[in-house]
Amino acid sequence: MQPRIWVYSIALTFSWLTSPVLAGEPVNFPYILAQNNTKAQPIAVNKVEFGVLRVDKGGKVTLIPTNKVPLLEGTVYGWRVQLRDYQGEVTWREVFQLPQRPETWGTTNTDNFSLSTDGTAAETKRTDLTKDGVITNSWTIAAGDPMGKHIIEVYIDDRRIAAFEFEVVPVRQQRPVSAPRI
Repeated sequence: MQPRIWVYSIALTFSWLTSPVLAGEPVNFPYILAQNNTKAQPIAVNKVEFGVLRVDKGGKVTLIPTNKVPLLEGTVYGWRVQLRDYQGEVTWREVFQLPQRPETWGTTNTDNFSLSTDGTAAETKRTDLTKDGVITNSWTIAAGDPMGKHIIEVYIDDRRIAAFEFEVVPVRQQRPVSAPRI
């Protein structure tokens, strides 16, 4: 009888750890991140954000929260995760699932990038040195990218710390400005 209770509680714990992270809500993970140095740090997620990135004339990047990304070539979108009280090296992995295969996949770091056999998903692995606990990644809309539901999952040590569901949508047509009547 007791083993069933134990298995049941493990199933609940596993189910909780794989639920999506909601932006703005702190989530604590009671595991330790193995690092190259001898000092391991606990990982806690303070905040997660997803949106479209805008760069002002001074070069400042602003993330505008949204779950709708316009299908406009050159639009940059991405995510940001704030780890609580974390400094140093952190290795993360991103799994990006598209509704269908794009015409092309583009990346500058092919050593840490792989595609699924059907070409609808990509995996990126990266190690960042962070002083403020922030890890980020972004993508740019290119010709031939599909519309529809997209999913990005972010992992540290094979544990999902964030999940973002968003939709790439057609650009709304602007109504032409009519000339004033004289």
